[in-house]
Amino acid sequence: MKFSMERAVLLKAVSQAQSVVERRNTIPILANVLIEAEGDTVQFRATDLDIEVVDRAPAKVERAGSTTVSAVILNEIVRKLPDGALVTLSEDGAAGRLTVEAGRSNFQLATLPKEDFPVMASSEYSANFTAKAEVLRRLFDKSKFAISTEETRYYLNGVYMHISETEDGRMLRCVATDGHRLARIDAPLPSGAENMPGVIVPRKTVGELRKLLDEDDRDIAVSVSETKVRFATEEITLTSKVIDGTFPDYTRVIPQNNARRLEVDAAEFAKAVDRVATVSSERSRAVKMQLDEDRLVLSVNAPDSGAAEEELAVAYGDEKLEIGFNAKYLLEIASQVDRENAVFLFNSAGDPTLMREGNDTSAVYVVMPMRV
Repeated sequence: MKFSMERAVLLKAVSQAQSVVERRNTIPILANVLIEAEGDTVQFRATDLDIEVVDRAPAKVERAGSTTVSAVILNEIVRKLPDGALVTLSEDGAAGRLTVEAGRSNFQLATLPKEDFPVMASSEYSANFTAKAEVLRRLFDKSKFAISTEETRYYLNGVYMHISETEDGRMLRCVATDGHRLARIDAPLPSGAENMPGVIVPRKTVGELRKLLDEDDRDIAVSVSETKVRFATEEITLTSKVIDGTFPDYTRVIPQNNARRLEVDAAEFAKAVDRVATVSSERSRAVKMQLDEDRLVLSVNAPDSGAAEEELAVAYGDEKLEIGFNAKYLLEIASQVDRENAVFLFNSAGDPTLMREGNDTSAVYVVMPMRV
């Protein structure tokens, strides 16, 4: 095998592949990327047995062939090469070495047999549809902050992508929750997704998927089965197992009758919360919100480090309310707001609070209060 490729193109392909590779694994071949050169294209394939990414890039192929080499080392080498360099990779099968050359730089890397590399079995997908990158990015970006990191509740360690029946018709919906906060985001159901089974897309897959969604008007081919989900562009195919578990009935957590309405400038609110939280204790991170007629007072009282208070002008016309929240949760939810104003809907100091962007109900967030 021998091919040449421009450094920037090679770096993009290799870095995508190496990010999937698990740093700590007991199977040496899983630390490698499978490189396959044929025609005028080179494929870079990496897997951790749960996720597989295949990145295709144009190259000048002199000799077709394939081999596997350490993904992390290859990525580091290419990253440190000068911009604009032409990189040539050639394999000597007998010596078990891959040579990487660029200008005066020459590297010899150990290889492992390509036959040992595990390729994820292809599966029959029950739904195949196309969605704009911008739509998928909104669904996953706005929900992923609420993914649980608690390994015992493994069924919450991802984003639940499913079809939902709403007043506006059937929607493609993403939901994530960790029991303290919840995010529920809707988008119009794409054609072809009508029979899609609900799947829990793992946290790591959501992170890798983000790299495919940078260009707004790019079309992403999505395929879903009971056990796998696949996202593909012309250059990259990301295939992942889904979490084998049942996502809880989240609709019971979303309050329907919260009548106390607070409207506040989202950016100003986030900055004020961040400022007063500076003195909060690392353990509780508690911030108290005191609501009165068109007035919000944010305060923190931490015996060990001090106290802080800040007042904001808001739109609020209901009876007085004092309620406490984890500052981190408030900041994460406020940072999801794309519009100018955030609307909070309260019931009482002990009930879940609802947050949305203005009157838009396609993105809804729930946060549990805490005692302060």
